[in-house]
Amino acid sequence: MTRTKPSIGRVTAAIVTIAAMLPYLTLKILWMAGNPLGLDPAFVDDPTVVALNAMTFGMDAVGLVMALAFTMRWGMRLPAWLVLLPLWVGTGLLSVIVVTAPLGVLVEGADVLPDAGPIQPWVIMVVYSGFVVQGVGLMISFALYARDRWPHVLTAPVADRPLTSTLPFQAVVARGALLFTLLIGGIRLAWAFGVSAGLPGVADDYSPSSALLDGFKGLLAIGAGAALLAMVAGAGRAPFWKPLVVAWLGSGAMFGWGLYAMIVTVTGGPLGGNSPGLVGVVQLFETLTGLVMGMCGAFLLAERSRRAAGGSGGRHVQAAEHALEGEDREGDRAPADHGHR
Repeated sequence: MTRTKPSIGRVTAAIVTIAAMLPYLTLKILWMAGNPLGLDPAFVDDPTVVALNAMTFGMDAVGLVMALAFTMRWGMRLPAWLVLLPLWVGTGLLSVIVVTAPLGVLVEGADVLPDAGPIQPWVIMVVYSGFVVQGVGLMISFALYARDRWPHVLTAPVADRPLTSTLPFQAVVARGALLFTLLIGGIRLAWAFGVSAGLPGVADDYSPSSALLDGFKGLLAIGAGAALLAMVAGAGRAPFWKPLVVAWLGSGAMFGWGLYAMIVTVTGGPLGGNSPGLVGVVQLFETLTGLVMGMCGAFLLAERSRRAAGGSGGRHVQAAEHALEGEDREGDRAPADHGHR
C-alpha cells in the first residue's frame, strides 16, 4: 500500500533543504529592496538585475514550497503535474551544481572564485554552498516522496510498458532526441577536452571548472538521450526508476540551463551579452531538446501511471489518491474518490 505519512528520512531531507534555501532567499530579498550587501551598488540597481533577482527568487521560493509539501500529508494530494514540472526543472538545474561545484573547488581551490566583478567572493561561496546542500536535500526528499506516492510505477520493469496509440510517436521522438543529445553532448565533451573550435574569445579564459561543467553537461545529455530511448523501447528488466533518473536529470538540466542562459542573453544588462561562437546555438538546441524530451517523458509517465493504477483502458486513479482511501481516517476518503468515478 502507498505510504501517505511522510517518513523521517523524507521530512529530515526536506527540512535541511528549506534551511539551505533561507540564506539565498534572504540575500535576494535584500537585493530587491535595494540593499547592495555583497554586490556593487550600481549592479544591484540595474533594472535587468532586479528582474533576474525577482525571477530567481521566485524559482527558489517554489522549491521551498515543494520541500514543505514533502513534509505534509496534503503534499500527497497535489496534482502530479504541479509537483513534477517544477521538480523536473529544479533538480535538473541543481544536479549540475551539486556535481561540478565541489569538483571545481577540489581542482582549482580558491582560484575558482573570480578575482574581480560585481559580486563579492563570499556571496558566491554562500550561494553555491547553499545550492549544493539544497540540491542534495531536494533530490533525496523528492525521491522518497515519489517512492511513497508512485511505488508501482517506479519499481515496475522497464520492459513492462503499456502498448498505447502514442508509442510509435514516442519512439520517433526518442530516437530523434538521442541524435540531438549525441550532437550536443559531443560538442560539450570536445570543449571539455580542449577543442577550442566554436569558442572564439572564450578559449583564453576557459578554466578547469569550465571544462568540468561542459564535460558533465555533455555526459548527462548523452545519458539522458539513451535512457529515454531505453524507456520508450522497453529495453531490459531493470526497475523503471533507474533509466528515469538519468533521463529526468539530463532533460531537466538541458532545458533549465539552456532556457536560463537564453533569458540572460536576451535581456542583456551586466550579466547578458551575445553568446560567442557555437555556445548560443548549443544552448538553444539544449532548451528545445530538453523540452521535447520532457514532453515525451510526460506521456510515458502518464501511461505507466494509468497502467499501474488499474490497467490501460481502465479508469485512472492516481496512486497517491488511491492509497489515501485505505487510511483509517474517513475524512480522507472523499477527496480521494472525488472526480474518479
